Formats: sequence, C-alpha cells, structure tokens
Amino acid sequence: MEPENTEVSAESGGPDAAVDGDTGTGEAPGAATLGMIQLAVEELWPESLAEDWDEVGLVAGHPGAEVRRVMFAVDPTIDVIEEAIDFGAELLITHHPLLLKGVTSVAANTAKGKAVHRLIESGTALMTVHTNGDSAVGGVSDVLADALGLQNVAPLTPAANGLPEEGIGRVGDLEEVLTLGDFAARVFGILPSVAGGVRVSGDRDGLIRRVAVCGGAGDSLFGEVRASNADVYVTADLRHHPASEAREAAVNDRPYLIDVSHFASEWLWLPAAAEALGNVLTDQGHDVEIRVSTTNSDPWDFILTPG
Repeated sequence: MEPENTEVSAESGGPDAAVDGDTGTGEAPGAATLGMIQLAVEELWPESLAEDWDEVGLVAGHPGAEVRRVMFAVDPTIDVIEEAIDFGAELLITHHPLLLKGVTSVAANTAKGKAVHRLIESGTALMTVHTNGDSAVGGVSDVLADALGLQNVAPLTPAANGLPEEGIGRVGDLEEVLTLGDFAARVFGILPSVAGGVRVSGDRDGLIRRVAVCGGAGDSLFGEVRASNADVYVTADLRHHPASEAREAAVNDRPYLIDVSHFASEWLWLPAAAEALGNVLTDQGHDVEIRVSTTNSDPWDFILTPG
C-alpha cells in the first residue's frame, strides 16, 4: 500500500468560513488556537509518557495563533514541510523530532536550519509527538498490534508515569496459529510500500501465535520480548549484532524476527492519530481540518536482492 491522504474535518464551516459579522474578524466560530490544540494533544499523548532522552511538544509557533488546518507526518523533512505549506496548514505534527540534540545555530545553510526558517517564514507551527505517542493508549505500537489482529494486548515495557496499558511496545496473541511465512505476508500487506520491504529471520513454516511488536527501532527490547514468551518480534532498524545475538539466545528458535521499515511501522499511526485529534477538537467545538501527509520519507529508494 502507499501512504494515503487521510482527512478529518469538523462538522462546521471549514477553512473558508465567512468573516464573523459581529466581530469583523476573519476568525470563524469554533476556530482553534495553537494553544488549544496543544491541550488536546496533551490529553491524547501526555508529555509525561515521553522517555527521559526525548524532546517532544511545541518546537515552533505562537500559542495564540489561529489554526484551521493541521497535517500529520512521520518526519519533519523539507518535502513534508512544503507539503504542509501547500495544504495551508498552520500546524504540522510529526512523530520524529526536528531538534532532538542541542544546537547552537539554526542558520539556513544547514538542513535543519532551513527547515526552521521555512516553518517560521511560512507561519507553520511544528509540534512533535514521539515516545509519548509510542507509549500512549492508541499509540504507534497499539495501532500496529491492532492492524496485525492481536488480542489481549499489553505493553512490553509498562510506562513509569502512565496507566497499566501504557508503555513502549506491545505483545498479544493472534486469533489463530499462523506459519511465520503467512504472518510475514500479513505484515508486508498492512505497511506502506517502501524499498526495503520486510526481512524475516526464522523457519518459514514455523508456527506462531504470540506476537511482540514495537513501532520504530526496537532492538533495545529483546530482553522484554523473551520475557513475554513471544513467538515472533516485529520491529524496525534491526542491526546486525543485536539481531545475531538474539538468534543465538533464542529458545527453540524463538522469537523469530521480522524487520520492517522504521517509517512504514510508524506511518500506520498517522490516520488513527489524525482521527483521534479530530474527535477531541470537534467535541470541544473547534473547526479544524486535519490531513495525513502522503510524502514517503523513508530514506531508501531501491534495493537489490539475490535472484
């Protein structure tokens, strides 16, 4: 599948609503400010759920600015920012941070500096929902687990500051036993099309039922995966040594490993996140149009394989 353009809109007048006859301003009834959307985002994906090393929240933008259009994306790349500007979004919400490490300059002669300048000059705010979006109920791994048909789902690592059902990664059970080959085909089928495809380690005919997942890079969770008794682990960015060591430590060849694109594993969350935010804003009486980016920000363009 390709990344799809998913839109969520409130029931009221939309981005072209007429000037308010009483106030003479361009602010439509029910318009939201960036600060109001910050509160809605915090309700869905609390910053307290973010990992200690992470940087989430508002990156650029004035809390009092009016927001009528929002775009969700995985990465704040220049192409994504241009797509948001073309859409007329006053707010871009990305899963990955633009500025995760400290900087001493945002001069426009660097890629990140250019991104910051383009955002500010176009009046487009940027907000990051990263590991708080991973951990929260309905977050990245929850959506991945649901797309794969898992039941009785629980976190691999419970959140230190959250509910029992919140945390990094998820583990659950398939409704019926599948071969590893058939399950890998299911994984391939639900993800956006990217050059890297899906890599599998294990017996194609091996039987599986219990599945662990972690959207994004998850090779730090092998201990938790083994403790969960998962038959297979689906995650992204599996490096040679951690994957090799996991195979050596496997019991009865399990857990099998399925390595997917980082971008693809997290893109699945975007339509669900857009819908969730749209529902909260609509319930609060705000009129905001929300769209999911169609830009494929996976960094790889093609792959060569044997045969």
